[in-house]
Amino acid sequence: MIDIKITEDPLSIVHCLEIAQDLGSGGIATFIGTVRNKTKDKPVIRLEYECYQSMAIKEIQKIVEKAISLFSVRNVVVHHRTGMLYPGDAAVIIIVSDGHRDAVFDACRYIIDTVKQKVPIWKKEVFEDGDEWVSAHP
Repeated sequence: MIDIKITEDPLSIVHCLEIAQDLGSGGIATFIGTVRNKTKDKPVIRLEYECYQSMAIKEIQKIVEKAISLFSVRNVVVHHRTGMLYPGDAAVIIIVSDGHRDAVFDACRYIIDTVKQKVPIWKKEVFEDGDEWVSAHP
């Protein structure tokens, strides 16, 4: 099962866990990326995420399919926020479930690392004295 979502709505770990629930899975790995209140000793006021949504979903789909192939996991949930986020908000939730812990941990790490490298999602950090675009992808 694969569930991919890009939304301006707040993300829910409970909802994502419900989607990934599988009585045949003995291991569930989660990654929640949250907005920090500081970058390079500068207070962060907010983040602004933008993406090319249709392309981003296609790229995440490819990444998830590759993770399933590489690590033999069954269930993957990837939900990512766009819009304005504030310190403490969840920006991304990734859940991988299957029968074995090593596979779910490895797949979860592979997915977040590859999403950050390849998916067209852009993040602007807003500070008191200006802003800076980071994590720009092709």
